[in-house]
Amino acid sequence: MSTTPDPEPRAPRPALVFDDPLDQQTSDDTDRGWGERPEGDSAADLKRFLDEKPPHHI
Repeated sequence: MSTTPDPEPRAPRPALVFDDPLDQQTSDDTDRGWGERPEGDSAADLKRFLDEKPPHHI
């Protein structure tokens, strides 16, 4: 008679995916990937403009 415990079942490993990665859409394919901001009010746009303006343009 053996006193070793039964091995616990292993969790299944994730399957390998061999799809073409160029067929999938990335965040660069959308406007949000290029830093487009959602629609907002003009006061927020003015604040962003003033915050990002280089010092030599004041």
